[in-house]
Amino acid sequence: MSHKILVTGTAGFIGYHLAEKLISEDNIVVGLDNINNYYDTRLKYDRLQKAGIVPDQISDGREIQSTRHKNYRFIKLDLEDRKNVFKLFRDHRFDRVCNIAAQPGVRYSLENPDAYISSNIMGFMTILEACRHFRIKHLVYASSSSVYGLNRELPFSTRQNVDHPISLYAATKKSNELMAHTYSHLYRIPVTGLRFFTVYGPWGRPDMAPFLFTRSIIEKKPIKVFNHGQMKRDFTYIDDITEGVWRTLNRVPQEDPSWTAENADPSRSQAPYKIYNIGNNNPCGLLTFIETLEQELGLKADKIMMPLQPGDIPETRADISDLIQDTGYSPATPLKKGIRQLVQWYKNYYKI
Repeated sequence: MSHKILVTGTAGFIGYHLAEKLISEDNIVVGLDNINNYYDTRLKYDRLQKAGIVPDQISDGREIQSTRHKNYRFIKLDLEDRKNVFKLFRDHRFDRVCNIAAQPGVRYSLENPDAYISSNIMGFMTILEACRHFRIKHLVYASSSSVYGLNRELPFSTRQNVDHPISLYAATKKSNELMAHTYSHLYRIPVTGLRFFTVYGPWGRPDMAPFLFTRSIIEKKPIKVFNHGQMKRDFTYIDDITEGVWRTLNRVPQEDPSWTAENADPSRSQAPYKIYNIGNNNPCGLLTFIETLEQELGLKADKIMMPLQPGDIPETRADISDLIQDTGYSPATPLKKGIRQLVQWYKNYYKI
C-alpha cells in the first residue's frame, strides 16, 4: 500500500537514502531540508541532484519536482519555520512523516550547543505540532544509540533506562523520545522512535569516522584513533537502516493496555508509542574496522592513538530482538561488503 510521506533531512546521508527507498516502494514522497553548512554543502546538493533535484532551482520555500522520480518533490525549508511547515502539511495532507532531520555530531555539540537546541528540540516541536493538527497516521523519527550514555550493560536494549546521556546531542535525542511520548499520550498520535547505530556507506557524512578514515588513508594523512583503539561500534550499513525504517513505518504502533507504571518498559506504553534499535548486532573493534578498510584500499593507515573523547561511548551493541519479532527484519550486511561499497563510491565520487 502506497502512502504520501514527508521525509525531513533529505539532503543528508540517511534522509537521501531513505527517500530513495520509499520512492522505490511506490510511495509519494516530499523531501525537506534546510541545507545548512555543518559540513560541505556540495555533498548535500550532489545527493539531491542524484535524486533528480536540480540544484540551480533550489531556493527557500520553493517546491521542486524531481526529474528522475515522478513521485518525488523537494522543498528547502527550516523546521523552525512553523508557518511554512504548517502550510506544507496543509497543502499535502501527508499520511506519514519520517523525521530524519537533526543537527548531528557528538563532539560538535560541545562547541555549538545552541544549534542542537534549535534544530533537535525546536524543530522537532514543530513536527509534533504539525502531526497533531493535521492528524498524521504515523510519525517515525530518528533517535540515536547515543542515548544509552553511561549504560554499560550490553547489548543495549530499549528496555533499559537511558537517563544518563553524556553529550548534549544525546540529551536532545532523549528529549525527542520524551516529547514524542507526551504527544502520543495526549493526542493519540502513533509514534515510533528509531535508535540508529553508527551508520556508514556511500554518500556518508564527512564528519564520521568511516568517511574521515577513508579520506585520510587515501591522502596519506594520519588518522586519529580514539581511546587508543579500544572502541567497539555496531557499524550498520545504510541499506540496513533504510530497510528497517521502511519495515517500522508500515507497522503502526498500538496502545498497550497491559503496560503498567509499576513494571514499566520504556520502549512501549499505554499510548500508541514504540522505540526500536536498528543496528547490526555485531560490534566491531575500531582497529578491525581500520584493518578492513586498509585491505579494501590496499593502503596502510598512519594511526595516532588518542584518549577517549568527552561524550564518546566506549562500546555499542544493539539488542534488536523487538525489531526482529515485530517486523521479521534483522540487519545483516557484512562489514567487508559494506566497506567495499563505501570505498567504491568514494573513489567514483572524488574521481580517484
